[in-house]
Amino acid sequence: MAYIYPKKFSIFAYYKIDNVLKNIGDFLLNTDIYSWEIISILVAVGILVGFINTMAGMATALSYALFMAMGMPINVANGTIRVGVLSQFAVSSALFKKHGHLDLKLGAKVGVPVAIGSIIGAQGAALVNPVVMEVIMGLMLPIMAYLLIFNKNKKRSQTSENQWAYNLEIKKRQQIGVAKYIGFILIGVYGGFTHAGVGILIIFGSFYMLGLDLVKSNGIKQFAVLLYTPLALAVFIWHGQVNWPVALIYAVGNVTGAIIASQITVKKGSIVVNYVIAVAVCLMSFWLIYKQFI
Repeated sequence: MAYIYPKKFSIFAYYKIDNVLKNIGDFLLNTDIYSWEIISILVAVGILVGFINTMAGMATALSYALFMAMGMPINVANGTIRVGVLSQFAVSSALFKKHGHLDLKLGAKVGVPVAIGSIIGAQGAALVNPVVMEVIMGLMLPIMAYLLIFNKNKKRSQTSENQWAYNLEIKKRQQIGVAKYIGFILIGVYGGFTHAGVGILIIFGSFYMLGLDLVKSNGIKQFAVLLYTPLALAVFIWHGQVNWPVALIYAVGNVTGAIIASQITVKKGSIVVNYVIAVAVCLMSFWLIYKQFI
């Protein structure tokens, strides 16, 4: 009869966790948004999300979960998030530029096709099922994360004899032709389907297609997101789907997190970014696959 106890314990534990989650949900739903408790939660979660999104990405899922727990419909949560995203990436773009890790010209070349793709993706989201894309990305992301960490090319040293040839090769790689343009449009299409994780894909695109290191790829991500976010935000504002009090309070946390993450990124370089991105990518991969079964 010993097997009964684990079963009883698991049922009790499940009931206890479920009860705790219900109490948290009731608190978020029924507490005034101007109370110090809610303001503290919004700022704290905003800092966490701003930090992770600046370093890598995929933290936007926390924003959706929090806002929907506060009673927002998903479209209002989607619109409200964009205010913090815009503020966060405006600040982080400026910081990356200040420290020499953002090429504005190259960032614009990447940001324009991503923005075009995001519009297409948003418009097509109601017509095309994104499940196939999500499953493919869920399977491929861990492979790309592995390649990021163990890529040998970014560690090779250059001598004075081949430095000129190497610089010429990198310059050629950073030219955005038709194939690369389409590639970034497709990344934007993915972002139109689901915002979570699009930053990671922009980093991958900049790393693999343009030959940038991860810090500069992250800088390109900051600027590309800054370019396309106003387009999405304008749509939600037009439809009255932004909760401005929550959005502005949350944006304070987003900006704070972005400042902290930007300082760490530019000081510690790609070593820290490598592993933060790898962890975020694995979590994203798990979520993309897991969500197909819930």
